[in-house]
Amino acid sequence: MWSRVSAAAQRRLPGPGATWGLGRGEGSSRAPGAGGRRRCLSGRTQGSSLVPEPGRPARPEPEGGERPAYKLPGFTPSNMDKRLLLWAGRFKREEDIPAVVSFEMIDAARNKMRVKACYAMVLLTVLACIGTVIAGKKAAGRQESLTAMNMEKRARWKEEAQRELEASKNQ
Repeated sequence: MWSRVSAAAQRRLPGPGATWGLGRGEGSSRAPGAGGRRRCLSGRTQGSSLVPEPGRPARPEPEGGERPAYKLPGFTPSNMDKRLLLWAGRFKREEDIPAVVSFEMIDAARNKMRVKACYAMVLLTVLACIGTVIAGKKAAGRQESLTAMNMEKRARWKEEAQRELEASKNQ
């Protein structure tokens, strides 16, 4: 197999018994002396809020009262967003909804409503399947089948075609 791979590709491939870049200090394992940081497969480090580095606070405080870069500013909800917040159970009445709501709260309400809509569709699908089975059993009790109905329809079409052919010959 190695003979089919180019020389440049062979240099990039690890040797026998290698771990494909998931060895000590890479992947999800902790590197010794990394100070609470994990290494990605790309080699970059990612901070961990669980174990801060010695001498550094777990979360840096924003300077000058500005909001953190990862937080989105407030969001003025539309009437539909207000309905979603009510249906999702975030607030009891529309008057309880503040003028500015965080995007995370709107997003969580939308996700909750998506899940409820999926459950409703699953329930409707199951009910439709049960209804189809019941209708099929009733039709079988009346001695109706799709095959018999199809054969009757084809016989009717054949008779109509013969009548049209005879009518066209007589004229």
